[in-house]
Amino acid sequence: MQPFDVHILGCGSALPTRRHMPSCQVVNLRGKLLMLDCGEGAQLSWRHTGLNWQNITHILISHAHGDHVFGLPGLVSTMGLLGRTAPLYVHGPASLHAFIDCVLHDFCRDLSYELRFQPVDTTAHQLLFEDRSMEVWTLPLRHRVPCCGYLIKEKPGLPHIRREMIDFYEVPVWAINRIKAGDDWTAPDGTVVPHQRLTTPPDPVRSYAYCSDTMAFAELAPWIQGADLLYHEATYASSEGALAEKYGHSTALQAATIAHAAGVKRLLLGHFSSRYDDEDILLNEAKAAFPYTSLAREGLCIHL
Repeated sequence: MQPFDVHILGCGSALPTRRHMPSCQVVNLRGKLLMLDCGEGAQLSWRHTGLNWQNITHILISHAHGDHVFGLPGLVSTMGLLGRTAPLYVHGPASLHAFIDCVLHDFCRDLSYELRFQPVDTTAHQLLFEDRSMEVWTLPLRHRVPCCGYLIKEKPGLPHIRREMIDFYEVPVWAINRIKAGDDWTAPDGTVVPHQRLTTPPDPVRSYAYCSDTMAFAELAPWIQGADLLYHEATYASSEGALAEKYGHSTALQAATIAHAAGVKRLLLGHFSSRYDDEDILLNEAKAAFPYTSLAREGLCIHL
């Protein structure tokens, strides 16, 4: 099965601590790298992944708060210093345009590559972009400023060849790709061997939902239905529910309720308030409503 990995580079909230960095993740889908938010310290955390940051094709920013974008100027500059030539696409709310222009004008005037900023409609659930292996969809979120999560969906792969049947019918190598694409095989004596007899079904498709700063709301569940992994912010415990509502965040129990309603396979909590020295209070609260819950941490890599 092709890789679909989620690397956690930062999972704290606005105030960096000795335990957590601000929000940043990298998704490796079949060797293509997507960065989700780019908080301060993203480059330092990246060093522990072993990934080549020149392979980042898109950076997906959820909203224009510093703990989600302050790592971007340094990363953009470093890519230029290392001689990047491929275009880099940065997606995010339109309010980030001025910030991007400032970075390019004041700090990165002579980049060796083109940075293309593409504004996101934070009010619509729609296809943002796609290629041969994936689709990326927007997830409108509810925060104090325009905010958007992202759903990364793998596209179906090709069926697998049944080697024993290929050998039995003496199918030549040149015909294998056609069979994987759906063609039957016609033997030299005119016998037609159905495509289904020569193949097994492709691997099931996988999906990852990234829901950063947001209040919990029921309308989110249908958009992420059945996701293999949901990252949902859990800034506070239920005892701080008034603060969650005031600042446009969620409690761990609210995140678990969304995960249950959406029928996701796994829930990953993150964006922890610095008030918690031990996030087990959040984990236990969420697991009471959704048992398949774990805590994000820097350096964690989840294989879907």
